Amino acid sequence: MATQTLEKTQQHQLSNLLKSIQSNIIGQHRLIENMLVCLLADGHILVEGMPGLAKTRTAKALADGIEGDFHRIQFTPDLLPSDLIGTEIYIHEKSNFLFRKGPIFNNILLADEINRAPAKVQSALLEAMEEKQVTVGHHTYPLPELYMVIATQNPIEQEGTYNLPEAQIDRFMMHCEVDYPSHEEELLILELDERRPSNKHNDHSKHSLTTIEEVLQARKAVAGMYIADNLKNYVVSLITATRAPKQYDSELAKWIAHGVSPRATIAMIRCAKALAWLRGDEYVTPRHIQTVAAPVLRHRLTPSFESEADGISRNEIIRKLLAVVAIP
Repeated sequence: MATQTLEKTQQHQLSNLLKSIQSNIIGQHRLIENMLVCLLADGHILVEGMPGLAKTRTAKALADGIEGDFHRIQFTPDLLPSDLIGTEIYIHEKSNFLFRKGPIFNNILLADEINRAPAKVQSALLEAMEEKQVTVGHHTYPLPELYMVIATQNPIEQEGTYNLPEAQIDRFMMHCEVDYPSHEEELLILELDERRPSNKHNDHSKHSLTTIEEVLQARKAVAGMYIADNLKNYVVSLITATRAPKQYDSELAKWIAHGVSPRATIAMIRCAKALAWLRGDEYVTPRHIQTVAAPVLRHRLTPSFESEADGISRNEIIRKLLAVVAIP
């Protein structure tokens, strides 16, 4: 009974955090929910959208809400790996080297315009994102237990950018597309901006709604969420359909060049559990799986040349995938 009460308290706190961020950031409810899902599922998120759509502010609000250390780093073509992970400094008095940690050692790292950095810098993130550690020279340094990378990229500007390696893209648990707010939402943004004090950028009245320890405990509760065997089979069938689409639909087979990795299978189960827990449900349902399918699969699918020539987006491919794969 005590365990159930604690879990309900944690759900209430995370739900309050969700509502608090959504009340201060208008028009990005799906992004905020996906960030919390990723946090609870112990993953990283890639956010794609035009400038000025509150991507940085959302990440900062999330870090503030959980008492986490937050750092934003602007990725540029002249960025060096040491600017991200840190460097060893020689201390003359001690005749020894001291490692000075870089921004990667914060709880939440916002990698702004990640595709502007060269391959060396992007590869510096690989070990950190997968193994939660950084190796410098002969020493390995652990990252915080609660560690999350929120990376952003501009969908249209390609000058001075570098494509992310497939190995790195696959390490992002979710890929979230951010769109412009609606007419009504933009009016609410204006209204909210007018109500803010003149020193809004120096507002120190913020307070956390939960702690890092409580988030780590919530992750254990998420891992224990019940998911039926038939839904596990459903997830595996969705993944299999990306690799052998001919078995499911001839049109789908024309659209997919390469399927997704087993990492996508694990990510879909974890995200479905996290979404069910965050929404206060008792167990995972097909709706949870279908809700997280797009952000989990979108960046992992490789569309064929034919689909790109016909203007078929990855979102359309995923919708077709959900339509042709039956729930057992």
